[in-house]
Amino acid sequence: MKSRTICRGMGFSLSHCFIISLLMVFIAACSGHPSLPSSFEKADKAPRIYPDYTDVTVPPNIAPLNFLVDSVDDVVAEVAADNYRQTFGGKANKVQFMQKDWQELLQKAKGTRIDITLYTKKDGRWLAYKPFSIHVAKEDIDPYVSFRQLPPTFVGYDELSIRQRNLTNFDETDIYNNRMISKGIEGQCINCHSYQNYRTDNMMFHTRMEHPGTMIVCDGKLSFVDTKVEGMISAAAYNSWHPSLPIIAFSTDHTMQSFHTRDVTKVEVMESASDLIIYDIKQNRVLPVLSDSAELELFPSWSPDGKWLYYCSAHYEYKGEYENTDELLNAYRSLQYNLYRIPFDAQGMTFGQPELIYDARQKNRSAVQPRVSQDGRYVLFAEGPWGLFHIWHPTAEVCILDLQTGRLLNTSPMNSHRAESYPSFSSNDRWILFESRRDDGNYTRLYLAYFDASARLHKAFEVPAEDPEQLRLLLRSQSRPELMKEPVRISPREFRDKMLSQPTKVKS
Repeated sequence: MKSRTICRGMGFSLSHCFIISLLMVFIAACSGHPSLPSSFEKADKAPRIYPDYTDVTVPPNIAPLNFLVDSVDDVVAEVAADNYRQTFGGKANKVQFMQKDWQELLQKAKGTRIDITLYTKKDGRWLAYKPFSIHVAKEDIDPYVSFRQLPPTFVGYDELSIRQRNLTNFDETDIYNNRMISKGIEGQCINCHSYQNYRTDNMMFHTRMEHPGTMIVCDGKLSFVDTKVEGMISAAAYNSWHPSLPIIAFSTDHTMQSFHTRDVTKVEVMESASDLIIYDIKQNRVLPVLSDSAELELFPSWSPDGKWLYYCSAHYEYKGEYENTDELLNAYRSLQYNLYRIPFDAQGMTFGQPELIYDARQKNRSAVQPRVSQDGRYVLFAEGPWGLFHIWHPTAEVCILDLQTGRLLNTSPMNSHRAESYPSFSSNDRWILFESRRDDGNYTRLYLAYFDASARLHKAFEVPAEDPEQLRLLLRSQSRPELMKEPVRISPREFRDKMLSQPTKVKS
């Protein structure tokens, strides 16, 4: 009626006013701001949406939390925060927020919440659900994330990329894609991307199979190295950058896989031998750290002050010949890792004696992938029934150890009934990034959870997509996520060209 009054005041006829009114409604719907239904029934329950963003806590700089509602013909969301009120939807069963509107909404709700009332239409009837809330924290998250994207495969690497995503919007690009070189069936494996202090001027990743080596960026300068020296078990593998020095801690190991024919876990990944080393980038040399043949040391991780190297280790003594793979395959459930740390003297580049900080084996569990909070108080890790590759273990979960009390925190709000793995802290300690199979049990997706200043965990939420249906249709896993303060600036072509050169041999 308001539009008719305005256009009549401008001298238009009633018929013209009616047409203009219809156009305004159409434009509003197309712009993502549809009208609310004039009549509806009320449901005595909250809606079921995908992804599940109900009652989650999000950063104030996150991309729009677009979602859909299954088995409906239309959906309209009425959104309110402070003195802001707007409608979104009007795209079949999807609610997709415009970037500008979403940013304004987050700023209005920063430190409080967004209230959403959902209206759905099915067979010509509208239904209004109970409102739900999205809480908006005061603390930002690091604006970028990188991850491996790969199809569901165990032994082939014919299609594999390391990608980077801007978490504040939906921009996503390749850091490197193995199809730039590999055309074969097995392909080129690329893995273990990591960064120093969330910055990309110091970063690395490995290449295997075709053109093997380690790609290292140090102070923005690109190099390609062969980290295998005489006496080492293998070339460098799992890694962690020292927070202030140009050195990287690595494990060096023999990896093997065993496949189940009937077990839901499908595959077991094991190390038949593993040690810890450090690589001094400036000196181009490898130094040993731990090499006990009865210990399988893995996943080194520096403390943010650089004074401790955390890692996990499983004790195993071969009864027969060393690295007897048949023996190890029959004993895979006995491989349970504990968490340790070892002091580091940066002046002498030497290490002290290992210290046990968490005895998972005593609980009949296995703890791997430790990450230390920036304040040095908490250790984040993945825990499963045995072994090291917990993303295949449905009972695996993310845990947090309080080093002051020696106790585990309650992490149930962020975990699910399916596997979680590869957790890490944001640079301000307020967000936890991890991968999870909770969606369908087959593909890993990226999740975030708020870790507030009182050390409480909040309900985890899936990293949003521009089209929420993409999260179901993408037949690829997103794995080993890492937060970044900035994007990688070196182009995929520069990585490829360097990879085609002969890698530099390191010294011992």
